[in-house]
Amino acid sequence: MLFLYKNMVSLPLMGIIRVNNIRLFTNHGCLEEEAKIGSEYRVDLEVTADLLKSAETDDLKDTVDYVHLNQIIKEEMAIRSKLLEQVAKRIIDRIFNELPMVSEAEVSVAKINPPIGGNVQEVVIILKDVRKK
Repeated sequence: MLFLYKNMVSLPLMGIIRVNNIRLFTNHGCLEEEAKIGSEYRVDLEVTADLLKSAETDDLKDTVDYVHLNQIIKEEMAIRSKLLEQVAKRIIDRIFNELPMVSEAEVSVAKINPPIGGNVQEVVIILKDVRKK
């Protein structure tokens, strides 16, 4: 266990879990055509949590399950939104509501080959939030 010897207070072992390059096909966007034909998207997620207990116990119940993170992303990406910002916020909100171990979350949502009148590989929005105490 980690200790701050001066005050003998246990410190958390903060860690990062990343779920990267989640590929999805869905229909976000402001244009009617986007709603009808859809587009490819990529989602990357990073969460911060105290991983000391899981590092010691080797037990899934003591950590943030990345299967649960992936499920949240898939479910929220399936709900149509005009703006990627709204999708990213919903993902972060659900993570904080469903996974109390998570203290910080950062999500990036990329629209691959967006229909913006040019040769653009992707447009990416990134939202980051810290759990309110």
